Formats: sequence, C-alpha cells, structure tokens
Amino acid sequence: MTDTAARVRELNLYRRYFDLVASGRKTTEVRVKYDHLADLAAGDVIRFRIKGTDETCDVHVRQVTEYADFEALLDGEGPANVNPTATREEQLANIRTIYPPEKEALGALAIKIELLTP
Repeated sequence: MTDTAARVRELNLYRRYFDLVASGRKTTEVRVKYDHLADLAAGDVIRFRIKGTDETCDVHVRQVTEYADFEALLDGEGPANVNPTATREEQLANIRTIYPPEKEALGALAIKIELLTP
C-alpha cells in the first residue's frame, strides 16, 4: 500500500452546525448526493467553512452511507449523531428547509466524520 495525500473537499456549513462539528459533538454530516459528492469516500478530508468567513475546521471522513431519503438516514444513523441538540422531528424539518424535495430525491448521504486537531 502506498501513502497518498487525502483528498480535501471544501464545503460550506451553517454556524450552528459548524459549532457542533468543531466541538466534536456532531459526528455525522448530512448531504444530498450531488454529483460532486458522489465519489466522497472514507479517508477524504472535509474542510468545513462558514460561508463568507475565514473560519474553517477539518474533519476526517470515516464512512459514507447512502440512503433513499432523510427519514431513513436519521433512522439508520441516529439523530443524536447528526445533531445532539435537536429532536428527530426538528432535524427532519431543518434538513428539509435546506434541501427541498427535488434535492432529497437525489439521495441522502450520511458522512461519518472525526474532527482533526490542527
């Protein structure tokens, strides 16, 4: 096996979720399966950025699991891993505010992450 540099992806994140990731409390990120994320894999690094700022935090991708929709994702991953400060119902409503039905129809990705210390 050869050592290769991890791929680094930059993704924007809302402040409330960024703070949970940066504290290590959020261990599963939810995204829609857009084309640019279709090849995201364990070993990659995601650099989360609060849009319009220089504030970033890096995480290591441990696993990526695809689900048909957000309900299946929350049931499969456990809501506390996605957002330990909100109920399952609140999370579902929040996620669907970010991603409308036509986006959810693309598929949902559960990205298990581990905070990297600088």
